Amino acid sequence: MKPKILCISFSDINADSRVLRQLKILAEFGDVTTLSYGSRPTEAAYHLEIDSSLPSLPQTISGVANLALHRFESVMFQAPAVRQALMLAGTDTYDLIVANEARALPLAHRLAELTSPATPVWGDMHEWAPEERTHVLSWRILVKPFMTYVCEKYLTKSYAVTAVNGSIGSLYDEKFGCTSEIVRNAARFQDLSPSEMVPDTIRLVHSGAAIPGRNLEGMIEAALMLGPGYTLDLYLVKGRDGGKYWEFLKGKAAGSPKIVFHDAVAPADLAATLNQYDIGIFSLPPKTTNHRLMLPNKFFDFVQARLAIVFSPSPETSSLIQAHNLGAVTENFSPESLAASVSSLSREDIRFYKENSHRAAQALSSEQDENTERGILKRCFGIQPTNQN
Repeated sequence: MKPKILCISFSDINADSRVLRQLKILAEFGDVTTLSYGSRPTEAAYHLEIDSSLPSLPQTISGVANLALHRFESVMFQAPAVRQALMLAGTDTYDLIVANEARALPLAHRLAELTSPATPVWGDMHEWAPEERTHVLSWRILVKPFMTYVCEKYLTKSYAVTAVNGSIGSLYDEKFGCTSEIVRNAARFQDLSPSEMVPDTIRLVHSGAAIPGRNLEGMIEAALMLGPGYTLDLYLVKGRDGGKYWEFLKGKAAGSPKIVFHDAVAPADLAATLNQYDIGIFSLPPKTTNHRLMLPNKFFDFVQARLAIVFSPSPETSSLIQAHNLGAVTENFSPESLAASVSSLSREDIRFYKENSHRAAQALSSEQDENTERGILKRCFGIQPTNQN
């Protein structure tokens, strides 16, 4: 009989590349039930859908007061999405529970306690939870202490802990006394080749989420600074603000024909879509620890798309760009610096970097990360996967 696995994520699961890749590996070992926003993903045998209008953190007067007063035990199951998740999960029991990000840890451990001994919990922390959105004052004051408390309470109780890169994994180990493993946001290998460049135009592209704090306006400003012969295409997932920030960004583009906004594409289709461009760009001022130590999905998506890469400085991304000779690192985080780095690349440079992305695509694919995940599951179940493909 296959193990039963519960995968919890307070995200729109079908737009969450990391969780979708995780599900493919989980499904090799057992029957997966997903508990998340959004409809049932392909890899899930069963799905429990959380109403997407329900927040995963308390937003009522009493909930905010409990956050402010550090009544964290009261807060843990007070958020509307968490309450509904508890109701949806009921008293079903599992052989493993995966909690994606810190906000899912209390729920995962509560459900784990339905068995004796408690079901093992794998905490995939993604990024550095205590400073997820500390560039927002209210989050820094109210939520950061709560996230820190959750990590202190649950990480050492978790069977496994994973994080997106070595820098952030070390922070978890040092701060919370756990032993983390690294699962990057790397995409699966795509059998693509670098696209031919077109005459007279260098095609820039960026993909990601249209949410404040990602410096998308800075990238638009940089594109507008570049002279004729440059375009910027944006593939953006609209945030949970009804598209307000997306519309704000369109206003920043001022109707320029150089900048084109596209609807988001499915994660599985992203590399092939981006393949038609020349340079993947990203510039993110280090307002938080996660910004400073970033190693985002888009870096790996750009590699699989066989693009040249221009990123702002970060220990993790800069080391990979330099090690594989993939492109340029900007001098600083300003739009001017991004524009200067892009304009410094000749067409020959760009072709060279696109070819280097092609050479590095296998090494920078998700293969090693999938093997790390399989290692966790083999230790947990003491078995080999039943349907690996």
